[in-house]
Amino acid sequence: MAPVSTPPMKEAKSIFNNLGYEVIDDGDEFRARRKWREVRVTAYADSMSTPKHGELRCFVAWKENATRLSRQLRDSNLEYEWAVIAVLEGGDYEVARAPPSKIAV
Repeated sequence: MAPVSTPPMKEAKSIFNNLGYEVIDDGDEFRARRKWREVRVTAYADSMSTPKHGELRCFVAWKENATRLSRQLRDSNLEYEWAVIAVLEGGDYEVARAPPSKIAV
């Protein structure tokens, strides 16, 4: 079982590196950049609060926390686009997409 209290930072960076993103450290988070797109990535621990602002955000959590995190983000009615990546044992992962953005274009 994964250590649910420690954020999966190493796994998050590995996922984005393998997807062809440039990973740029930025304190407790990192930015993943590819072509025109830049995503702020947060490795989520079970006791963190989620950011209130942003544009494109991705949260990487252990599988045990991912469903609860997705529900928390959905219930927060955030004004940015987000996704959750659930890290499984052995390095595999699943992506949960967010509901469509409510920001007017």
